[in-house]
Amino acid sequence: MRIAFLGLGAIGRPMAVRVAALHPTVAWNRTSERAAEFARQTGARLAETPRDAAADADIVITCLPTSAEVESLLEGPDGLLAGLRKGVLLVDCTSGDPASSRRIAARLATAGIAFVDAPVSGGTNGAEAGTLTVMVGGTEADYERAKPVLAAFGKTIVHMGPVGAGHAMKSVNNALLAVNILAVAEGMTALVKAGVPARTALEVLNVSSGRSFVSENLVPERVLTGTFPNTFRLALLHKDAGIAAQLLRDTGVEGPVHDLAHRLFGEARKVLGEDADYLEAIRITEQQAGVEIRG
Repeated sequence: MRIAFLGLGAIGRPMAVRVAALHPTVAWNRTSERAAEFARQTGARLAETPRDAAADADIVITCLPTSAEVESLLEGPDGLLAGLRKGVLLVDCTSGDPASSRRIAARLATAGIAFVDAPVSGGTNGAEAGTLTVMVGGTEADYERAKPVLAAFGKTIVHMGPVGAGHAMKSVNNALLAVNILAVAEGMTALVKAGVPARTALEVLNVSSGRSFVSENLVPERVLTGTFPNTFRLALLHKDAGIAAQLLRDTGVEGPVHDLAHRLFGEARKVLGEDADYLEAIRITEQQAGVEIRG
């Protein structure tokens, strides 16, 4: 099976490495130096344009920051649509939005091209280990067709429903991550200011009902140590929280908590900048309180 992989960012690159180890792969990236390095490492063919990448592919995988960027790749004489053949399947692993997914799928369908949205969760470590969770939206037949390729980097691969369902699930997942980060930041900062050692507070929290992925993994590994490695941009989590907030509005569900998380991450984005890591939102709470969660 011939694969084209477009988008070699922080999470796309390790995903593509695993795909290239199992399938003949053509790679394309906006930053050509990154694509050239990937080609040298894996033996994948380097495409000069999206059209070139798609020309001989059976399945095309996109992994970009937003749905808007996926749509932009379709356009023009060197775009994906100019290279995609009838019968090809486009698998979009972008953390995109459901409305754009449905629009892209409808447009591709007129050319006889299938589409599934297949965003992932598990971070760069999960991508490198091949243990990502993949949330797929599309027909049952297209899901089954995509699954063997997704298995290169996914451990849990779930058919969520029709096109857009995968992106809906991913946005809610990430919005809940944002809510957890904000809540843990506030609670832990208050405990430290009240005289409770941060590590002691976490030890108790993590054997109690308030524990979460944030408290069990992210805070001990990154906040207590003060390292805050840059693994996922805060700007992208802000984007995902906004997609989830819009999903709630579109479905007629009141979403004050989601709206607040989106707004607060937007404020953090303005303060910390476009390159800040998502967990650095905790720094703002620390700075406002005049204490640090360390231990």
